[in-house]
Amino acid sequence: MQTNLSEAARSLPRAGEAESILRSCVHCGFCNATCPTYQVLGNELDGPRGRIYLIKQLLEGKEVTEKTQLHLDRCLTCRNCETTCPSGVTYHALLDIGRAEIERRVPRPVAQRALREGLRHVIARPGLFNVLLKAGRIAKPLLPSSLAKKIPGRTIVAKPRPPARHARRMLMLEGCVQPSISPNTNAAAARVLDRLGISIERVPQAGCCGATDYHLNAQHAGLDRARRNIDAWWPAIEAGAEAIIQTASGCGAFVKEYGHLLRDDALYAGKAARVSALAQDLVEVLNAERFDALGVTADRKRIAFHCPCTLQHAQKLGGAVESILTRLGFDLTDVPDAHLCCGSAGTYSITQPELATTLRDRKLDALESGRPVLIATANIGCQTHLGGANRTSVRHWIELVEDALQAP
Repeated sequence: MQTNLSEAARSLPRAGEAESILRSCVHCGFCNATCPTYQVLGNELDGPRGRIYLIKQLLEGKEVTEKTQLHLDRCLTCRNCETTCPSGVTYHALLDIGRAEIERRVPRPVAQRALREGLRHVIARPGLFNVLLKAGRIAKPLLPSSLAKKIPGRTIVAKPRPPARHARRMLMLEGCVQPSISPNTNAAAARVLDRLGISIERVPQAGCCGATDYHLNAQHAGLDRARRNIDAWWPAIEAGAEAIIQTASGCGAFVKEYGHLLRDDALYAGKAARVSALAQDLVEVLNAERFDALGVTADRKRIAFHCPCTLQHAQKLGGAVESILTRLGFDLTDVPDAHLCCGSAGTYSITQPELATTLRDRKLDALESGRPVLIATANIGCQTHLGGANRTSVRHWIELVEDALQAP
């Protein structure tokens, strides 16, 4: 695509990257065929190709309005279009650049600003989130149904984690909302890894990965969180930690981008690249280990697996969890249109509730078409969003793995 960036745009830190991405797009339109919002809305400007045009106009100095901002806000950043694109357009990076610039040029209404700031300051603080979640559960019967539906019910209580006792050590990003909403996920991961001879070293100083801030266009705040995590992990990395594990694929996708996003930071570029190289989704770790010696007791339970966008499109790990579950004896159903987003997309289910609900219901229809007794997934956002419909039960796949392994 021929571009002519404005003088103002050329002064942006990522101007060269934006121009390169724009020039790589050939307008083929294959991306629209797999874009969830385009399929629902049927509007060219609510598909990747149309949004690329809007960002091009923005960076060329053309007038932009609240409508431009809305079309960019409606993008799930599912990155399905990147999987489809024959030209290798790194659309999500261009979207980040465009969203940051339009945030600067188009003031948001007060209500939108308040919502987005509230989400940033609550979700990224596990302690505060846990207090508000408990309060919300108590008050749930008194709340409007639209709000009550957003409050997840009580979940499985975490069993104790094993103490560190192995020579092989890995770090784990605990996450923001997962410890409150699904506390057994990280604990189950630690117990399974313990049985494989791997200990989890906890680093309490490491907090939110930064994705919530970054994708709500508070990009500097998101990168500051990344720097704090790097500082927190660095002593353990220098002491020989083998990997940094994420059990939430959304967090993993963002941590793996630390190296790219901080590549121009003189103080952190090298460390960020090292952290991204060490970052592994839990399934990558388990796929390298042998389960045979542990024994398996799976009863061929019929389940459907929802592969989150951040796992299959961002991390390119589609099929990895399914392979493990099949090896353990689970009967996986066929899921039509498994490449499509469920509508969770971080805070999207709150900032774009109507679209998110439509996408969720479509996804559940597909997941339930094979009549599973359970749905498994790999991201806390998807787990909460799908579970919020109160249809088929949804759990993290690592809990099923633990259930299937024979007791030592």
